[in-house]
Amino acid sequence: MSTLYLNARVLRGDRLIGLEAELPLKGITVLFGPNGSGKTTSLRLISGLERDSEGSIRFDGQIWLDSSAGVFVPAHKRPVAMVFQDSRLFRHLTVRGNLEFARKRANADGPQIDVHQVITQFDLAEFMDRWPDTLSGGERQRTAIARALLSRPRLLLMDEPLSSLDIVRRADVLSYIEQIPEQFGVPVIYVTHSIDELARLADQLVLIRGGEILATGNVQDMLARLDLPPLTGRFEAGVVVQGVITETSAAYDLTLIDIGGATLLVPKLGLPPGEAVRLRIRARDVALATHHPEGLSIRNVVYCEVAEVVRESDTAFAEVRLRVGEQDLRARITRAAADDLKLQPGLPVYALIKSVTLDRRLLSAPRGGQRQ
Repeated sequence: MSTLYLNARVLRGDRLIGLEAELPLKGITVLFGPNGSGKTTSLRLISGLERDSEGSIRFDGQIWLDSSAGVFVPAHKRPVAMVFQDSRLFRHLTVRGNLEFARKRANADGPQIDVHQVITQFDLAEFMDRWPDTLSGGERQRTAIARALLSRPRLLLMDEPLSSLDIVRRADVLSYIEQIPEQFGVPVIYVTHSIDELARLADQLVLIRGGEILATGNVQDMLARLDLPPLTGRFEAGVVVQGVITETSAAYDLTLIDIGGATLLVPKLGLPPGEAVRLRIRARDVALATHHPEGLSIRNVVYCEVAEVVRESDTAFAEVRLRVGEQDLRARITRAAADDLKLQPGLPVYALIKSVTLDRRLLSAPRGGQRQ
């Protein structure tokens, strides 16, 4: 596993952007925050595109920046590839030409990446002789990502690569991106302000606001924290849980998922038993009861224990963190309800979860370009 050490800063206009963190780069690290928080500038600092940067940056023992010693490794000498919001393909080259351009200039010390595997994984075979202007937005971004990988980087940076795509193409390209670390052995730092992209992709999460990193950690732990809602959005706040498919009910088209302490029902996923999945459950879609409810249309009733309660003095609401086995849920209820139920740490309760609100993505990505 690679490690990135950051203690760097750069002045952008009258604003200082500063990074201070030690990031273990395993899988996909999402850099998340509102527009204007400094996410793109952070990628530019890491990639070497900010020549006026100060401080220090180290990647796996290699010094990329040490301003006190006058060391600055320029972008073209860092084993990094970057994918931008627009594809930035060479319009005078075909898809094949764009990929060949990267392959011929690949980092000699980077991971071994086979061109045929890349073409297959990103479903590019039928586009190889097409010009960029004849491709859809999603096809261009897939080509741009493939080109970046063929430069054999040790770190792939992605700056909101889906921002220009519609919702259908965005979902399609996400299914390719989530496979990159496993299929090619390249860690990814991914910038977004979309909670949906964060929930689907992130293994590690970095929260940034006002030009500085406020918190880092495992995505499940970070989303369960109750001191961070203003960053992740109160309305969209929630958790990510991991589970394993146990069976599918053909009669009702429902899939049963064991989350290690409870079973959840979701609309049929079409995946076999034993498949690992990841689900997002929004706090606003979780209600609480102190006794097991009956006569409800809600099918997901989970026994859990209150771990933490935060009553918001400036709103009518309270945030509740719940423990289910080794995983967390969150509920957003009114302060009046929290007081009525006498919620406090250690209290056993039942969480009522609407099955239709569960988002999912495969943890074990299918191979060879065939996607579910």
